[in-house]
Amino acid sequence: MALATVFFCLVMAVGDGDSLSLRCPGEPPVRVRLATIDAPELRQAHGREAREHLRRLCLRQQARVHQLGRDKYGRLLANVRCRGEDAASAQLRAGLAWVWPPLAQQYPQLKALEQQARTERTGLWAQKRPLAPWSYRKRHGGRQ
Repeated sequence: MALATVFFCLVMAVGDGDSLSLRCPGEPPVRVRLATIDAPELRQAHGREAREHLRRLCLRQQARVHQLGRDKYGRLLANVRCRGEDAASAQLRAGLAWVWPPLAQQYPQLKALEQQARTERTGLWAQKRPLAPWSYRKRHGGRQ
């Protein structure tokens, strides 16, 4: 990626509720993981719904990408805005993601969105005991 930490890219694909494939000017396609959330895996309850919600917001849109680093799978970790809306906030508001626990204290506004969805029993919070994606991955052998 270029040295700039903020750049604009076209969203070419949505892998699941927290990952995108982007084409940025002058760069090869890049896989991006929304840095602050963890959405259900595709095989989990609400996993496909989470992907579809992110698709409706971002697919074929110009995204504002604020690069934060890379994860252990080589994906770019970033905050992403599509149509002027923060994608992580949109997923949380819809009840389709958890705030990534190691970052919850750094992003109290996101934790508040998650809590509101929980209180209103929106999306995955309508389930009696939703299974966090990190617990699902642990039970099913890693990244899905």
